[in-house]
Amino acid sequence: MTESAATSDDMAPLRRKTIVLVGLMGVGKSSVGRRLATALNLPFRDADNEVEAAAGRSISEIFADLGEAAFRDGERRVIARLLDEPPHVLATGGGAFVNAETRALINEKALSVWLKADVELLARRVSRKDTRPLLKGKDPVAVLTELARVRNPAYAEAQVHVQTGDTPHGVAVDAILTGLRQHLGQGVSEQ
Repeated sequence: MTESAATSDDMAPLRRKTIVLVGLMGVGKSSVGRRLATALNLPFRDADNEVEAAAGRSISEIFADLGEAAFRDGERRVIARLLDEPPHVLATGGGAFVNAETRALINEKALSVWLKADVELLARRVSRKDTRPLLKGKDPVAVLTELARVRNPAYAEAQVHVQTGDTPHGVAVDAILTGLRQHLGQGVSEQ
């Protein structure tokens, strides 16, 4: 993506609202999100990092000490705060968009993008680090398959759907930009 393409008039509407990336763990919301933010000349925010900063502890510690419900409540509050900030690219945690209140708020105030990828690819990616509380001591393929079954109906409510694969991040960024352009070209429907 050339800089002139990213700053052309057809991209200006993309800088008017926060772009929120949703999807399963390992799909590239943070890594692709950083590159998308650069392409659009917008700030990048990571909801997980923001939750950790607000809580003063890691997500693993929050899960261990307070449980998933407390984490999800804090995550919801942090995302609501971030959506009131000037436009940026926001990578969310894999479960954030499953919360009906958070999902409605994102679709009202932002442009939501569901990044999708094959479960086996995601399992290979998430197996590289031991920092994901939902995977501790479990088979990543089994966990991700179940998460996909439960979460995909919520993810399907995102305004833009982008299939990603084992490709360079730039390919995913271009696919997101194409999806957003198509979405805006069709007009943003009321949520």
